[in-house]
Formats: sequence, structure tokens, C-alpha cells
Amino acid sequence: MAKTKRMIKASLPLVDAVVEIVDARIPESSRNPDLQSLIEGKPRIVILNKCDMADEQATSRWLSLYKEQGVAAVAADCRSGRGLNKFAPVVRQVLSELIQKYEAKGMKGRALHLMVVGIPNVGKSSFINRLAGQKKAKVEDRPGVTRTKQWVKLADDIELLDMPGVLWPKFEDMAVGERLAFTGAVKDDVVDVEALACRLLDTLRTLYQDELTARYKIEIADGDDGYELLQKIGKARGMLISGGEINTERAAITVLDEYRSGKLGRITLELPQKE
Repeated sequence: MAKTKRMIKASLPLVDAVVEIVDARIPESSRNPDLQSLIEGKPRIVILNKCDMADEQATSRWLSLYKEQGVAAVAADCRSGRGLNKFAPVVRQVLSELIQKYEAKGMKGRALHLMVVGIPNVGKSSFINRLAGQKKAKVEDRPGVTRTKQWVKLADDIELLDMPGVLWPKFEDMAVGERLAFTGAVKDDVVDVEALACRLLDTLRTLYQDELTARYKIEIADGDDGYELLQKIGKARGMLISGGEINTERAAITVLDEYRSGKLGRITLELPQKE
């Protein structure tokens, strides 16, 4: 984190604005608070990535909130490219005064330089690759793939500076840490996957019970906690080991994988605080 913060600070004078990629399912939790003070003073554009896996109504509320705050925001699915056609026009709108200054100096068409930041596994590389039209940045479905900064030139006089994705050292709110682990921003090898899956099921039982019952063909009784739901899912999927015992670890991995891949439906785990 310290190395990347120094890298961001040193690179800020080179860019005209900052593009912050967040996870549309957890727009607040997926923002690194340490970055906010670093990029203060630079125009900012927020990309609500993975909107195809987020609740559409919830995403609309987040977009309205950003608009109220005077922050430019775009909902997108960076893997398919949905919504990214709005990116360049928004960039030119946000940087319209700067563009006018360039044109007044006879520098029409001068490239706009944007820094791309975001936490691990939020989709920065997918965002860059989709806009560039080719694989410029390495993409993998695991956090921490981008290690160094790199410039990527787009077709329409925009250049992107891709920065490594980093988490902050300590989560003041444990719920934030949980949401990050739910989406895979925190590596599974540093968490208890069974406990994590149980907490996710507790959350989904409250917010998206219909999606749970539809996906796993289980009945949810009043008072069922996350572990009881995990057992029901394991039984329904035939995840048994010797003696007929339910393999809850396998069930937990399945639940987390299916949530992260969007197979449980379009699910948003947090709304704007005022709601």
C-alpha cells in the first residue's frame, strides 16, 4: 500500500483526472479511503463496474447520489463493454474547461491523461482492455494481478495510466471487510470460507431470500441462520461425504463462487447511507 501510494502521488502531476473503478454491488465498501486524500483536487470519474451483477434499482440510486454530489459516474460491465460508450463523452464533459484551454493555445486534439485506480479484483484491467480493444493489461479473476503502473493509449486521444490495486491496511468497519471478502477482493486463503459463506447467506436471507430459494431449491424457515442454510444447500446439491455428513466446506465454496459470478441473480449489498 505504501509503495502504491507513493506511486500515485508521484504520478498525479502527469494526469488531468482520476478514474476510480468501484464494484457496483458494494460501491462504498469497494472504495479505498486512503486514496481519497491522495487524489483530492483532481477531477474524478467513478465507474460502477459489474453493474450486470448488481441490482438495477440500487445502481440507479447510487448514480443519483453521485450526481447530487457533483461527481461524474457511469454504470458499466467492463467485460462485455456495456455502458462504456458513455465514458469518453463524460471525460470530455468533466474536462471541458481544460480542453477549451488547450484549443485556445492551438493544441486541439491534445491527449487527455487519466489515472485509473481501484481496489484489487474490481475490474480495472477489464476496463482498460475493453476500451483499448486489445489485451494491454493482464486480467485474472483474482486480486492483486496488476503490479506496476503502465500507460495505455486509446483511440480517441485519451491515455490511461493503470495503477496497481491495493487494499488499505485496516478495516475500521468489519462489515466493509466482509463485503470485500464476499466479492473476492480479499483473498480466500486469508479467511474462513465456511464462516464467510454463512455470513453471506445471513445477509442474502434478509435482502434476497427469493433468489436463494430459486437458485438452490430450498425452503427457508423462520430463524434459519447462515450455517443451517449452508447445510440445506449442501444437502440439496448432494454434497455428502462418508456417513452421509454434509460437506459444508464444498457448499461454502459453491455459494461464494456462484455469488461472485452472478449466478444468484443481480444483488447489491449496500445502498447509499441516506437510505
